[in-house]
Amino acid sequence: MKIKKAVIPAAGLGTRFLPTTKSLAKEMLPIVDKPCIQYLVEEAVESGIEEVIIITGDGKESIEHYFAHSNKLHKHLIEKGNKKAANDLKKIEKMAKFTFTEQASPKGDGHALLCAKHLIKNEPFAVLFGDDIWDAKIPPLKQMIKAYNKHKSPVVAVTKINKKHSEKYGIIDPENKNGPIYKVKNLVEKPTPQKAPSNLALTGKYIVTPELFEQLKKTKAKRNQELRLIDGMKEFIKSFPIYALELEGERFDTGDKLGYLKAVVNFTLKTPHLKKDFKAYLKSLLS
Repeated sequence: MKIKKAVIPAAGLGTRFLPTTKSLAKEMLPIVDKPCIQYLVEEAVESGIEEVIIITGDGKESIEHYFAHSNKLHKHLIEKGNKKAANDLKKIEKMAKFTFTEQASPKGDGHALLCAKHLIKNEPFAVLFGDDIWDAKIPPLKQMIKAYNKHKSPVVAVTKINKKHSEKYGIIDPENKNGPIYKVKNLVEKPTPQKAPSNLALTGKYIVTPELFEQLKKTKAKRNQELRLIDGMKEFIKSFPIYALELEGERFDTGDKLGYLKAVVNFTLKTPHLKKDFKAYLKSLLS
């Protein structure tokens, strides 16, 4: 069955970027001239996704406004003769079918997915978390869909890390040692380096099947009374196989300040009208 829908959980409070995120959704932080969330939407569309379901929360109205049509702004741009900007905005609005649902309170990413259950029929779907932006020749989700089509089972994205950072990630315990596709025996949430079963870390992209919803409903909230996706998947794996795909490309963790700044530099250096002057500026700082 073709994967047509992608869910983007965007209800988090963004506390690592306070005070900015007190009034601005962290998913709307700009990388050059586009917000972080647009990079995810473009990745989804380039991978064949037709409907993007965005889970928002309190204070995230700017996300919905961004993808909605604004008659006032469109009219203003046309009257000012800025037809290109008007057309660029129209392209954003028409990239996909956008559907929004709300997570009333922050009860974990697993709970957030349950808030979108009524919008998912009996079909596989993708989940893209906003902190993982990739620069890749082949969109990461497209790589994952190819793996899903081969195995017809859920696929999680992983990347190799230094084990000393394992306490920041969910880590898979793989059956096979050689990738890029691994069959998953277990998933461990933020283990110490000594207890990490591998150096393959979950990186915020998933293809899951509807059965996951049933597992999430059965799973009890644990840490901080939050229902986590990884806890549901640990139950899921007892009955269904899960595969992990080591993605090709460069990953940026935009939920981390340093990762966000690296993403800004990377994509600025790939922007034709900024590349030359920005590279000269960076060189001047190092001279």
